[in-house]
Amino acid sequence: MKHFKRAGATLALLLVSLLSIYPFYVMIVMSTHTTNDLFKKINLLPGSSFLQNLKTVLDSGFTIYYLNSLYVAVLTILFSVTISSICGYAFAKYQFPLKKPLFLFIVANMMVPPQLGLIAYVIEMRVLRLVNTHLPLIAIYAASSYGVFFSSQFVKSSMPDEVIESARIEGCSEWGILLRIGLPFMAPCLSTLAILIFMWSWNAYLLPLVLINSRELYTIPLGIATLGNYYRTDYAAQICGLMLGTVPLILLFAAGSKYFVKGLSAGAVKG
Repeated sequence: MKHFKRAGATLALLLVSLLSIYPFYVMIVMSTHTTNDLFKKINLLPGSSFLQNLKTVLDSGFTIYYLNSLYVAVLTILFSVTISSICGYAFAKYQFPLKKPLFLFIVANMMVPPQLGLIAYVIEMRVLRLVNTHLPLIAIYAASSYGVFFSSQFVKSSMPDEVIESARIEGCSEWGILLRIGLPFMAPCLSTLAILIFMWSWNAYLLPLVLINSRELYTIPLGIATLGNYYRTDYAAQICGLMLGTVPLILLFAAGSKYFVKGLSAGAVKG
């Protein structure tokens, strides 16, 4: 009976895995056909137009878009993880004036759809003369409400106060406690946050669309949207670009999946 249960669980996981992989397979197959072929029928076998689609993508300046997205995403992760770790640790382990109202403000900010503040953000960036630069794309995620909230909940549930008190007795400074003790404890949380921030920054389309005008500053989503000409959209080339654009996300998740799951599970339970 035990073997049957294990076999059933294995079969169920296999089916779920196949359903998850199927869209990626279809995307890869569609990138090997022409745009005309995509509208004729559903193709489940690879075609012979992959090199042509790849050439179209690369000739459009896709390498520049790729580097722009990578540059923006990496800087966004550095700022977001740094700010979120410091603020989350402070909210979890320190008492200071207006702590509760500030934390409630952060939680309330998470409930507001970012599209509602888009116009005000664009006006602000225009006043600061930062339109048509990458800085607004970095700044919007640098101080992430979700990152601060997630970090604080993780520290509350995973980092005992006794460890901090012991470090203070040994003469460690507050910054030393954060850097030498707090950050190692927060490693799963920060890894999870880095993956999420990278994904949000990498896939962002609306904000670059309204803030970036110069083609040499385009990120991957904008670059993919421009593939084609005035009379015809090259959907096959766009799908090929999407396939190339998903590679960093897959590699990042494959490298950090253990920490990603651990960070989500540990931060979801308050001890």
